Amino acid sequence: MIRILIVDDHTLVRKGLGSMIMAEADMQVIGEAATGLESLELCRLHKPDVVVMDVSMPDMNGIEATERIMAECPGSRVVGVSMHADSFFVERMLKAGASGYLLKNSARLELLTAIREASVGRCYLSPAVTGSVVDRFVRHPDPDQESSMPQLTLREREVLQLLAEGNSSKEIAHHLSLSVRTVEHHRHQIMARLGLRSVAALTKYAIRSGLTSLEF
Repeated sequence: MIRILIVDDHTLVRKGLGSMIMAEADMQVIGEAATGLESLELCRLHKPDVVVMDVSMPDMNGIEATERIMAECPGSRVVGVSMHADSFFVERMLKAGASGYLLKNSARLELLTAIREASVGRCYLSPAVTGSVVDRFVRHPDPDQESSMPQLTLREREVLQLLAEGNSSKEIAHHLSLSVRTVEHHRHQIMARLGLRSVAALTKYAIRSGLTSLEF
């Protein structure tokens, strides 16, 4: 029996996926999460075989959540589900450790295939995205040419996403269990490292780097 955790910030999407999965004799939904942070908590608690992960979510996106799950729950596998077919998002998910990526408008059979492939340690990419990924590597075969943008720490990426989504320093502090002063320090460090001087510029950077799509 494949034990599955569904992660999506839309209730109707979670319920729809759950009904589809539970109709399969070899699959069981062991939990649902509406945010990346919730998915981490449930992964630690239930150790699912496969996590069906929405890529774009508020608070902590699917890319960040996947990276954390791979570090803290190495026995779990992640299948990314997104509206984005762009190779940038596919590559970010795969680099975070995902075992698959498909689009939200994919056929039912495609999702079930991706889950089964991931559960036995194989990778599944939707045919709808493989073309863009192959094209990306043909045009830029050297991974060192990907991006010259500075690397941020995990905590800085969390703060940056929350800033880009319109949260105040006080709200971020509460959300991440930090002091307001610490959040302000992270914000100044992020701006200095990226060479940016406004929240608007930070928001543009966060969208461009895939930290948030602002399409929740």
